[in-house]
Amino acid sequence: MLLVVTALALVASVPLAGGRLSRLADIRVRAIWAVLLAVAIQVAITQIPGGSHGVHVALHVFSYVLDAYFVFVNRRLTGVPVVAFGAALNVLAITTNGGVMPASASAVRIAGIAERAGFDNSAALAHPHLGFLGDIIPVPGPWPIGNVLSVGDLIIFVGALIVLHAACASRLRPRVRSARISRDARGSTAGI
Repeated sequence: MLLVVTALALVASVPLAGGRLSRLADIRVRAIWAVLLAVAIQVAITQIPGGSHGVHVALHVFSYVLDAYFVFVNRRLTGVPVVAFGAALNVLAITTNGGVMPASASAVRIAGIAERAGFDNSAALAHPHLGFLGDIIPVPGPWPIGNVLSVGDLIIFVGALIVLHAACASRLRPRVRSARISRDARGSTAGI
């Protein structure tokens, strides 16, 4: 749910910054199926109880492979390299911890997240590797907003903000246009 709230806030920020959401139709996003499938996999492995822990871990890591493919084919969009960096930090934390994002026990407690049966893509681990890259930032609140975030998540949000504002030509990140100087303009600036 936090993802939905964040997405709505990002979209709402565009008109507030003078951008036009209609410009999103002008950008060409490729392989959207990959990111949608990755989200579906992550929802399924965390919401469907039971099953093999090994299969859940493999699917969790595979969802990030799909995300990486999506980022790679869209790497030329302004802001996507920032998203890629945040995602890479998350993948590093997950793969060094056996397919699970390490979470801070205190952050989980502050966020009000209760332990549940089944696979958790983020969990407090006894001895996490690269724990500082894990879910260490609590977002307090009752369900559905309470959550824990990683530094990688925050970088991904910043990258998404850049992508959105660049595409919508807002005051925060205007669209880059090619600079062509006419002969008259060059001649008039020669004495400056």
